Amino acid sequence: MLSQSLSGLKVIDFTQIAAGPTCTMMLADLGADVIKIESPSGELGRAFVPWINDESVTFMAMNRNKRSIALDLKNQAHLQICRELLQEADVVVESFRPGVMQRLGLGHEKLQQHNQRLIYCSVSAYGQSGPWKDKPGVDGVIQAVAGLMSVTGSADAPPCKMQVPVVDIVTGYLAAVSVLAALTQREKTGTGQHLDISMFGSAVALQQSSLAAYLADQIIPERIGSAAPYAAPNEALRCADGWIMVAAYQPARWKALCEIVGAPELLTDPRFMELAGRIQHRAELVMALESRMRLKSKDAWISALEAADIICGPINDYAEVVRTPPYIAAKLSEQMEHSSAGLITMPRFPLKAIGELPAARRPPPRLGEHTREVLLAMGHSNARIDSLLSPKQTDQQQAS
Repeated sequence: MLSQSLSGLKVIDFTQIAAGPTCTMMLADLGADVIKIESPSGELGRAFVPWINDESVTFMAMNRNKRSIALDLKNQAHLQICRELLQEADVVVESFRPGVMQRLGLGHEKLQQHNQRLIYCSVSAYGQSGPWKDKPGVDGVIQAVAGLMSVTGSADAPPCKMQVPVVDIVTGYLAAVSVLAALTQREKTGTGQHLDISMFGSAVALQQSSLAAYLADQIIPERIGSAAPYAAPNEALRCADGWIMVAAYQPARWKALCEIVGAPELLTDPRFMELAGRIQHRAELVMALESRMRLKSKDAWISALEAADIICGPINDYAEVVRTPPYIAAKLSEQMEHSSAGLITMPRFPLKAIGELPAARRPPPRLGEHTREVLLAMGHSNARIDSLLSPKQTDQQQAS
C-alpha cells in the first residue's frame, strides 16, 4: 500500500508551525516513523487557536502519525539524546534559522561524519545561503515578498493574501518530494545529502505560469479578482442568488455559453470574437454575461451549463465543501480518538493507491507523549529516564 511505502524509515523532526511539519506529516502518512523533538513548552504551533480541550487544532492538523518527545536543547544530556537518535536516523528535517543546528552541534557536516546515509532537509524562509538567509519569514510575509499578494484580490481593494497558508503547505510538499528523491539517490550511492528548501523559492515555484509570462513579455500582471489572466470568460459570474465560477474560454464552450444565456450577438461582437479580445475587454464581457445570468439562480445555470459540458461550479464555503459528492465519496476527512481532545475530525491524507483508503495510524501526539517510550527503545532505563527528565537535573544542566 502507498501509505506503508516508507515503513521502516526513521525520521527525526525538528520543525515547527506548518511548512516543516507538513513535510514530516507527509512522510509519516507514507509509513515513516517520525519522532518529533519538542521543547518542554511545546513547539510554537501548539499555541495557535482554535483549541479543543487545550489541544491546538492547528497543531493537530499538521502532526498526525508522529511521536512526540520533549527535550531541552539547552540541556547537554538532552542534546546527547538527540545525537543518539540521529546516529540511527534515515532523515532529519529541521526548520530553525540557518546556523542554529550548527551551533547546537547538530549541523549536517557533523552528523554526516557518524551517519553517511543521513538525508538532512533544512526548511527556512529564504534558504541556507545568500544575502537573506538570516531573515525570518512566515507565510503571509513570504506571500508578499514573493509576489503572490501582487496578483491576489481585486485592483480596487487593499492588498490581499490567501487566507490558507498556501506557501507553508506547498513548501512542505516540495520538501517531502525532495526527501523522496534523495532516498532514491541514496539507494544508488549509499550516501545522504543536505537538502535546502526555502519558502521563498516554493512561493515562486507556485507562480510558475504567471511568472513565466512576465519573464516573456515584461508586463506586470494586475490583480483581477477571480479571473484568469490568460483566458476569458474564466471567472466568477453573478447569478440571481449568488455567484458561480465559469470557464468557457475554449471556442466550442464560448459558443455554447452565448447560446445558453441567450446572447448569440456576443459571438459576432468584434470585441469578443477572439480570446485575446475577450481578455482585453473582460469588464464589458462580464457585464454582458451577468445582465443575462442575474435572471436565474445558481443551480439553474449550473444545470444548464453542465448539460452543455461547460466547466463550472458553485463558490462553496467550507460547510458546503464537506457536503459535496466528491468530498464524501473520497472520504477526505476521518475521525480519530485523541487522548486529550477526544473524538476529533481531521482532513485525511489525500494520496492513495487504487483500492486503498489511508487512515491515520496515530492521532496527533500530546506534548512529550512518547518521550519515555522512545528513550526506553533506545536502551535507557526507567531510572535514567527519570533522571533525565527531572526538573532538578534540567536546572543543573542549564546552570552549568
